[in-house]
Amino acid sequence: MILCVQSPRALPHTATESPLDMRTSMVPSPHCIPPLWDPTKDLHAIASNFYYLDNSGWYWGSITAAQAHAALQGASDGSFLVRDSSHPMYMLTLSVRTARGPTSVRIQYSSARFLLDSSSPARPCLLSFPDVPSLVQHYMGPGSRVEERKPEEAPTKASQRLLQEFTVVLKLKKAVHKPQAFPSLQHLTRLTINKHTDCPTKLTLPRPLMRYLQDYPFQV
Repeated sequence: MILCVQSPRALPHTATESPLDMRTSMVPSPHCIPPLWDPTKDLHAIASNFYYLDNSGWYWGSITAAQAHAALQGASDGSFLVRDSSHPMYMLTLSVRTARGPTSVRIQYSSARFLLDSSSPARPCLLSFPDVPSLVQHYMGPGSRVEERKPEEAPTKASQRLLQEFTVVLKLKKAVHKPQAFPSLQHLTRLTINKHTDCPTKLTLPRPLMRYLQDYPFQV
């Protein structure tokens, strides 16, 4: 009598014994790995921005939207101030008096750049700036210079048409200073010099005064 014994079946591949082609496909290509962002850039950008804001006189700190709108209620159209945002995802908010009354626009921060928050299709066309004073100075009109702090790329004609179609023109005219942080005579003189010269570094001034001008290179 012949006894027939069934041969053992081959075991399927276990999770730890993946085929070679599956294992190699799981290794990401070096070209697909995004470049690492240096956190020191954020630290420098945020620290510089708040240094400028603390010297501006129109940064009101942690006040509410109602308090900001009350401060702008009797002001002329185009008057503005910057305050801390009440939204946990944003640092700052721009409050401005318009023809329809006071309103607030959040300021977005991303990759060491600041721009106005917007939900319109024109959002990708909005300009970004290295600090909030540069942003404010840009929206104060063509008379304000941004010099080396201007955006990296000028908007194209198509993006300009998109901005005009989907956004309301934000025109800033006058900063509303915090009562206890009204600018000193030295700071007002610095603003006047910045408004009347294209290159303050070429002025024949003592070195301490030159450093004082460079500490706040804005007109507002």
